[in-house]
Amino acid sequence: MPSSFEHPQTAPEPAHGASAAAPRLTVAILAFNEERWIAQCIDSASFADEVVVVDAGSSDKTVEIARAKGAQVFIYPEWRGFAVQRNHLLTHSTGDFVFFLDADEVITPDFRDEILRIVAANDQKSIWRIRWQLVAFGRVLPASMSRTRVERLFPRRLIERFEGVVHEEAVLRECEVARHDMQTLLVHYTNPDVSTSMAKMVQYAMLGATKRKAQGKRGGVLRGLAAGSMAFFRYYFMRLGFLGGGAGFLYCLFKALESFFRYAALRYDYEQLSDDVQRRVG
Repeated sequence: MPSSFEHPQTAPEPAHGASAAAPRLTVAILAFNEERWIAQCIDSASFADEVVVVDAGSSDKTVEIARAKGAQVFIYPEWRGFAVQRNHLLTHSTGDFVFFLDADEVITPDFRDEILRIVAANDQKSIWRIRWQLVAFGRVLPASMSRTRVERLFPRRLIERFEGVVHEEAVLRECEVARHDMQTLLVHYTNPDVSTSMAKMVQYAMLGATKRKAQGKRGGVLRGLAAGSMAFFRYYFMRLGFLGGGAGFLYCLFKALESFFRYAALRYDYEQLSDDVQRRVG
């Protein structure tokens, strides 16, 4: 959709003979039963030239809300993994740049301004990574809780496809690509309540077990206890989760449980593990 936001800086002059048109931005969103978050997610992305939503067959009002908000919505109910769904997003994205946004994430005005500066500069040889400002159980957690950097903003021409069962990665058409960290945090409404957190924990534990099965790894209760204990220590103490009060404790506990059950499933559900674990929650 056309942007009504004025770009904070002017794009560089095009080379002789090149098009003078400003580079276009697509915000691409994966969704499945996201009626709680999808409206504010799309509203926050409304500055983009187009907003594309690929839905995995939601049974709630996600599709209806997304269309009412002006997004282009495409439905692919046959689940074949996150990478396949992201490849569907690529198919329907026409912008020169693509920013991948999850339905439970929100672009703040400062984050929007940073994206627009990057797109206006039209660097076709770089990709950009984000970090999150986590909001869990109704509370903003310390910024130190999120240290993972995830590649989200790409020149469209650089992406060949996505691969991977969970935490899918882009396969690029060029080897020599610069990677930059965005300075503004992306707001992520993770773990809104206990029931959603339990479903999400099971999903990612099983996907993580499947990934490790493909790598030839083995699991077990003792490995799970070790991994879970280390995860809790890392998030609660080293990343200052204790500063988040009860919400911080719950978030760290669910991260630890995910680590434990990942290795338990790798041992006791080994034969049943496959990459078709459908996304259950947002």
